[in-house]
Amino acid sequence: MWSDIAVGYGIFILEILTILLVVAGIIAMIFAFKQRQPASYGELKITDLSKEYADISKKLQQFHLTEDELKQAEKAKRKKGETAKREHKPTLYVLNFKGDIQASATAALREEITAVLSVANPETDEVLLRLESPGGVVHGYGLAASQLARLKQAGIKLTAAVDKVAASGGYMMACVADKIVAAPFAIIGSVGVVAQVPNIHRLLKKHDVDVDVMTAGEFKRTVTIFGENTEKGKQKFQQELEETHDLFKQFVAQNRPHLDVEKIATGEHWFGQPALALGLIDEIATSDDVILQAIKEKSVLELQFKQKKSLIQKLGKQVEESSENLLLKWTSESKRMFF
Repeated sequence: MWSDIAVGYGIFILEILTILLVVAGIIAMIFAFKQRQPASYGELKITDLSKEYADISKKLQQFHLTEDELKQAEKAKRKKGETAKREHKPTLYVLNFKGDIQASATAALREEITAVLSVANPETDEVLLRLESPGGVVHGYGLAASQLARLKQAGIKLTAAVDKVAASGGYMMACVADKIVAAPFAIIGSVGVVAQVPNIHRLLKKHDVDVDVMTAGEFKRTVTIFGENTEKGKQKFQQELEETHDLFKQFVAQNRPHLDVEKIATGEHWFGQPALALGLIDEIATSDDVILQAIKEKSVLELQFKQKKSLIQKLGKQVEESSENLLLKWTSESKRMFF
């Protein structure tokens, strides 16, 4: 019986190794192909939201005007357009950030902010960030917040608009803004840190499977998936969580000094109206409200940076992400902390 189990287990291991070798081979071929290809650059797409909104408004107005009224309106528009050409209107640059656990949208955000900084006038121009994120890894959202801080350092006013959710790392990003607006039922807050660490040591021990974890440095590995977690290791890991939480609270306090950080840094979240009462946000409004108000006196341009990718690159990216997620799940330290 036990010999049959051992044989079956050995075959299973060989199958797993074969799959991993095939995946590794595909990745190697894709990498080699990439090395032979010229560098692929991204493209910055610019959409004139002022024009789009004006076109929508014009179509609706046409249903209510006679032919004579349409001609008069068109004449007035041409005259107004000639005047507008002679005047340089201030600009509202609209950026979008839809965050995942890794905050992978930061790469595009970096390029968009760089573009804005190259042309924006701090005295007249502003930036609106349409932000949607439930949070994610600490280092990813820390970098995203640092990118937004570049606007503040350049003296460009930044408004963060939350239509759905800006929690944890998402709220960390929002805090950088000079003004935060949120929809009535948007989820705001969750100023806390969490780390989930599965451990299958007892299961392995039950089946007489040993896992040796060798480290240099007392706290190189505080908790593991496969090994036995000691009380000392758990205490050290908890200390690291608390230290990260303290850094998060300091960041919020620095960017929103009027906020009672200790009151809201419990890991809880709130909807728009309660968040306003606590000082987590500054106004109840949607991103559409902000844009419509700005269109009255500003040019509104939406920027979206998209990297050009060939079919083989898209396939390679999917394989890379799948392999990375598998490795992170089973062979990493399993002590990643999340905002």
